[in-house]
Amino acid sequence: MTRASYLFATAAVMVCAFSAAPAGAQGISVALTPAGQQVAPGATFTLDITVPNTGSSFNGFDAVIGYDPAALTLLPASPTSLQQGTLMTGACGNTFHRFREGASTDTIADVLLCGGISLTGPGQLYRLQFRASTTAQVTAVRFQPGLQFYNVGLYVNPVHSSDAMIGIGMPPPVGVAPGATVMPLGLRITPNPARSGAMFTLESDRAGPQKVSVFDVQGRQVRMYEDSETVAGTRHLAWDGLDDAGRAVAPGIYLVTFEVAGRAVSNRLALIR
Repeated sequence: MTRASYLFATAAVMVCAFSAAPAGAQGISVALTPAGQQVAPGATFTLDITVPNTGSSFNGFDAVIGYDPAALTLLPASPTSLQQGTLMTGACGNTFHRFREGASTDTIADVLLCGGISLTGPGQLYRLQFRASTTAQVTAVRFQPGLQFYNVGLYVNPVHSSDAMIGIGMPPPVGVAPGATVMPLGLRITPNPARSGAMFTLESDRAGPQKVSVFDVQGRQVRMYEDSETVAGTRHLAWDGLDDAGRAVAPGIYLVTFEVAGRAVSNRLALIR
């Protein structure tokens, strides 16, 4: 929802509540709940967008929700107004609501159009239904850039968000903060530059065979690690600076590639002696 369309949709509210105080300074927390759940392959399940705690006042929000379409299929309600949460519909019978379904992201705009009415939470803002794939894996549903709350036409900041992890046919990671420590696919190298070896921090949102390869500047593979039994989450792999034959590799620039389930991410490493 653009800033212009929001102002148009809330013009009546601004007229009726012109003297309303601006939003408080404490901000808003919003979460996809439950934060972690296990579902059967092919099963249908729901995720709520909630405000778990009392925060600053607001009367509308924009949200963009992202997910892996190979793992999850969105099942929109008919009409889509049925997706609005009880916190919104219970406060005002007149709302501006827009839902746009995309290939891997869905855009939501929901605004109260009753003058003088604002919310502080806690409560349910929205509900989305998904169908899981038939492939066992761990996947994530995340807030994308564009999450914003409003109060009588004014931005409400800061906004803190929490994502959700879905285990399809397996438990989701335990003790992992969704959207924080587990990334869709991540590779960090420390230290970099390195003198004799380095630590690879590997992050994946799904289980499956993993491969880490180290290539020299000519594209030749000098070291390779494979693990066929890995779970989603973060793990660490130490490279000792040796090739597959146990010989110390020469100083220079190396390309490290991390592969999981047909996806790959790469990072450069400078090795000095």
